[in-house]
Amino acid sequence: MAGRGMVATSQPLASGIGLEILRRGGTAVDAAIGANAALGLMEPTGCGIGGDLFAIVWHESERRLFGLNASGRSPLGMARARLDELKLAEIPSSGPLSVSVPGAVDGWFELHERFGGLSMPEILEPAIGYAREGFPVSEIIAGYWAADVERLGAFPGLTEVYAPTGRAPAAGDTFRNPRLAAAYELIAGDGRKAFYDGPIAAEIAASVQAQGGYLSHDDLRAHSSEWVDPVATNYRGYDVWELPPNGQGIAVLQMLNLLEGYDLAALEWGSAEHLHLLIEAKKLAFEDRARHYADPAFADVPVAALIGEDYAAERRRLIRQDAVLTEPSWGDPPALEAGDTVYLAAADAAGNMVSLIQSNYRGMGSGVVARRFGFGLQNRGEAFSLEPDHPNAYAPGKRPFHTIIPGFVTRDGDPVMAFGVMGAAMQPQGQVQVLSNIVDFGMNAQEAGDAPRARHDGSSEPTGVRISGGGTVCLESGFPDATVAGLARLGHVIGRADAGEGGFGGYQAIMRDSERRLYLGASESRKDGCALGY
Repeated sequence: MAGRGMVATSQPLASGIGLEILRRGGTAVDAAIGANAALGLMEPTGCGIGGDLFAIVWHESERRLFGLNASGRSPLGMARARLDELKLAEIPSSGPLSVSVPGAVDGWFELHERFGGLSMPEILEPAIGYAREGFPVSEIIAGYWAADVERLGAFPGLTEVYAPTGRAPAAGDTFRNPRLAAAYELIAGDGRKAFYDGPIAAEIAASVQAQGGYLSHDDLRAHSSEWVDPVATNYRGYDVWELPPNGQGIAVLQMLNLLEGYDLAALEWGSAEHLHLLIEAKKLAFEDRARHYADPAFADVPVAALIGEDYAAERRRLIRQDAVLTEPSWGDPPALEAGDTVYLAAADAAGNMVSLIQSNYRGMGSGVVARRFGFGLQNRGEAFSLEPDHPNAYAPGKRPFHTIIPGFVTRDGDPVMAFGVMGAAMQPQGQVQVLSNIVDFGMNAQEAGDAPRARHDGSSEPTGVRISGGGTVCLESGFPDATVAGLARLGHVIGRADAGEGGFGGYQAIMRDSERRLYLGASESRKDGCALGY
């Protein structure tokens, strides 16, 4: 709890950098950018300037929310016919064909130009210092780091950047990345041009093309972010806000609309009856996610209809409380399973709040690195479908379906919470469980994130994969044996969930108590991070 400012991230040093920026007089956006830059250095297993970014900003003086979609597009030179010639069933999860334009740096500058206070050199200075002088790698990140180096180490330059001693850094080892420091210094001095139309752009294009990819300097030069209006549904008096597609945020709203028809508070938390409703709502929302979510510049996405009450009432009739949906179909409204991400929240003394999420997609991304500047490139292109008539079908210059979603909650026009849950398809499921824990079961922000989670795997996907047999339910430790048995009796297939596997997300949040002029920060134990305030 703190009265003037708060930062919550998945790495303690990054939280400290955000707090330092607030203390210097920076805005919530300044703190978020500085913390994100630090995470790109300290948690390259989840994010970096080779990835994309989305944000929701509460601007106190205007008393409204702003949404930013800073995701990149596919290469204009990679025609669909080229993929057909390769006879691919799907775009590979690694390698140059999966690389789309990184949007994060442009997102920083869009946010900064509108809501920043300090200069960009001031904001990036702490991360540059840690990149040159080094920092101790934290424990959970170290585990992911070793796995990514083992998985992607054959790609040119990856071990040179991320395992310069010949192995991935262990927990407590000091890691330095002077090449990334040089990139940050160019960005601080020359702005977005350094990244999209300067030496960094040239290095990105050369690195991709050297491995047979198509991303070009022209693709980077043409990139732009998009300011969008967040969309909301009301859940038991709280307005829950998400960004519209090409992301999956409206799946949260669809699930909440389905659940509002049930008195969850009357059920025992964590019981089979409680989790069954969460799982069935997820299945139905994810069918629509698989069928309809795509880049709205290329597809007519019926957002208003999908998050409408009438459609929820129609779909809710498919849910049975005594049986499992084994092959749910997608709806007909009028007019991906593994990933690594960082989520962070920041709030300042003026009352501004930021919900920001940033990612490479799978761990360190595609495996392709901009060696000269010490960062990897995302593999977001993997999320396209290769089914020609699918709304999310691959096309040049198109944004792929995206998993990363920042969340925000208001009530009666006042800000309540900036929050998010990392983890690909776990993100909507995690957000709904956290929100229900708070609204239906009276938990505080920390309890709501630390409570055990359920995860349903095997839904239909925007890549064209279809559900079969109802999927699998995985449960974290902490649910009673009676819950597992009850779900099995209903017909759910229970899968194994290994402790520490990382598949249940990672949550940060900042709640605002406007009456007492107080921020309450939360950061769960599944990650290395913390919330700090002053």
